[in-house]
Amino acid sequence: MTTYSRRATRTLLLALSAAAVASTLSAAPAATAATGLPALSWQPCAQDGGPVDQECAKLPVPLDYRDPDGPQLTLAVSRLRSDRPEARRGTLLMIAGGPGGSGVRRLAQKGAALRKEMAGAYDIVSFDPRGVGKSTTASCGLDEGDRHLVTLRSWPGQDGAIADNLARARRVAEACHRNGGAELRSFTTANEVRDIERFRRALGEEKLSAWGSSYGAYVGAVYAQKYPRHTDRWVLDSSGDPDPARVARGWLANMSAGAESRFPDFAAWASDAARDEKGLRLAQRPQDVRPLFLALTAKLDREPRQSDTPDVPLTGNRLRQALQNALYGDNAFPQVARLIKQAQDPHSTPVLTPDVAGALSDQDAAVTMAVICNDVRWPAPAASSYERAVAADRARYPLTAGMPVNVTPCAFWKNAPVEKPTRITDRGPSNILMVQSLRDPATPYFGALKMRKALGDRARLVTVEHGGHGVYLGNGNACGDREVTTFLTTGGRPARDIYCAD
Repeated sequence: MTTYSRRATRTLLLALSAAAVASTLSAAPAATAATGLPALSWQPCAQDGGPVDQECAKLPVPLDYRDPDGPQLTLAVSRLRSDRPEARRGTLLMIAGGPGGSGVRRLAQKGAALRKEMAGAYDIVSFDPRGVGKSTTASCGLDEGDRHLVTLRSWPGQDGAIADNLARARRVAEACHRNGGAELRSFTTANEVRDIERFRRALGEEKLSAWGSSYGAYVGAVYAQKYPRHTDRWVLDSSGDPDPARVARGWLANMSAGAESRFPDFAAWASDAARDEKGLRLAQRPQDVRPLFLALTAKLDREPRQSDTPDVPLTGNRLRQALQNALYGDNAFPQVARLIKQAQDPHSTPVLTPDVAGALSDQDAAVTMAVICNDVRWPAPAASSYERAVAADRARYPLTAGMPVNVTPCAFWKNAPVEKPTRITDRGPSNILMVQSLRDPATPYFGALKMRKALGDRARLVTVEHGGHGVYLGNGNACGDREVTTFLTTGGRPARDIYCAD
């Protein structure tokens, strides 16, 4: 009898909750209709390992906003509705990184944790930017060998040679021009920002709150600059230097110093006696890990090792790329330490993880390059200038071997940028919270300080004593997580910039 009563009560509560949700959403079609946009038709789309109630819809956006009634593209958009409608205060947008990150996938990965933190305060939404996932994509028609991360990133050859990089960069740019079409040319930060504004209107929201990570933080900053009156509580997580003259070119170049600042974390981990148990200790002292790594990559430059993946040898550059990937998060330290151990052992076959051994899809490779090449003009492809830059960077930052300043397909890009990048300024509401790791290999702290300076009194900065890329709900820093959650749920923001030790 007691069991039956509990079930009956639970059924009644679920029914009332469903009715409340329906009531909350009932005004959405009318609001959407008032914007002149078609109503979003939400359908269940639970992802592997994600929340069971994730929903997806399709949003039409103009191929070219100068011709809003012309050809249309389709964006895949997704949401998790508030599980406490009585506490709902608005909509929170997750902006994925990249370029090329999938917001639909990120919502599946982080949605449950974020929903728990928000305690019903928001419907949580995200989207696949044009070129990504189930949104309209484009193709460059690249050979598989040109779609590996270790070739998309222009790692120089042995002793800093860049002839192969120049040839590949030209080949890739020509293929993208030949095959990408108007869709590829439309993949820009400016259009992603316009797409977010169209999404806001389709949702029927006067304002959005947001959490943008990495490249998504830059997109969020540009949106806040362009549409300040439509921003509510705005979080920029792991920001790069917003210098409009350089944008992604500057972000890439800054990765040299970023890797150097982060590497001591790995060296301390890899020399800790606790690694002996699993055979992952690389040296007795932290200061010995760096020369060990540099000597090993130089040897692999000369004598690549056959790996467990057919036709994909372990080269010095693949090991460098493996380290670069691992520096993003401490949880990846074991896999790169294991690979280093295998590379040292002449009787072992190195096992390459998919991010090092595999190739991106042609669509993913296309959007990754297109956004950074379409946003801003890159230096002309003069071999001598790139050779000098690579040589100087290799000498100063040997861990990245000159890759961050090397030639890319953008140097040979056929189409000039349609518009100039947005300059981030201090004009607008003071409703931005920045959160930043002190030792970030991808968006180094000194670049984030330039974003902080550009925003002026619009922002507050939470500096986290940690290494890695991506702070909120990502690296376990309780203080940093608490500051972001408090801001998003209550609006409470530090009166001044603060430092989180743990």
